Amino acid sequence: MHKSSFINIIGNPNVGKSSLTNYLLGQKLSIITSKAQTTRHRILALINDEKYQLVISDTPGVIKPAHKLHKSMMDFVLPTVEDADILLYMVEYKDHNLKDDSLYNKIVNIKVPLLIILNKIDLIDQKKLEGELDFWKDKVPNAEIWPISVKASFNIDKLLDRLVELSPEFPPYFPKDQLTDKNERFFVNEMIREKILLNFKKEIPYSVEVTTEDFKEEETIIKIRSIIIVERDSQKGIIIGHKGAAIKKVGTQARIDLENFFNKKIFLDLQVKVNKNWRSDEKLLKKFGYHQK
Repeated sequence: MHKSSFINIIGNPNVGKSSLTNYLLGQKLSIITSKAQTTRHRILALINDEKYQLVISDTPGVIKPAHKLHKSMMDFVLPTVEDADILLYMVEYKDHNLKDDSLYNKIVNIKVPLLIILNKIDLIDQKKLEGELDFWKDKVPNAEIWPISVKASFNIDKLLDRLVELSPEFPPYFPKDQLTDKNERFFVNEMIREKILLNFKKEIPYSVEVTTEDFKEEETIIKIRSIIIVERDSQKGIIIGHKGAAIKKVGTQARIDLENFFNKKIFLDLQVKVNKNWRSDEKLLKKFGYHQK
């Protein structure tokens, strides 16, 4: 008997969706920072066992779109309610509002198993936890409520057992040696973008996209050339920094992560280009993998 399921995680920004995905997979697949909108794409993580395959779908946080990039991000989220075998709606303490009423209405009326994942409970006491459990039982009576802490590794192994239990009997959807649906260039782009999110403040990280033009794998080294896209000349200057110090720091940090990810020596060539208003340019968004409806 083999079980397989599509398990889709949705929720507001910064509640821990990517952290949970990485924990369940047992390695870092999705990038993580404390900034909202870190996740921009829908990423599938494949948890493989002899008796099951769980296809975990990590999605962008639910936001009210301010431009076409945001709309594209929400286009990744909305179908996940409809194509799930199991839906995880992830929240944290006092995170009581989903920023899309129609999405909330779909959640409370969903026909597949629904789990409310209450993360970061290591930050609250027992009384506050009980209040949260009562709130969600009342608000979403069709859901199982699962208090967890990814950071403290609390209750996640039991959650995994429950997800396997709820999964239908079905052959694997993907080859068992596959970890994700994304290619190597996608992870190069994401790891570089993560370092930009960590090293720059204000609008800079949100005005940046990364695209990899060359990815040449040799026996002992991978040679990569990636382009950091910004919207204004002033942003290009900030990314490069005084005498190239800022971009060198980003490149060094990204290279270390990439060497760990690919288990090979990495040569990383980073360049910065200006492409005004790329976040509202449908052709560019499609090129960067944000498929428009």
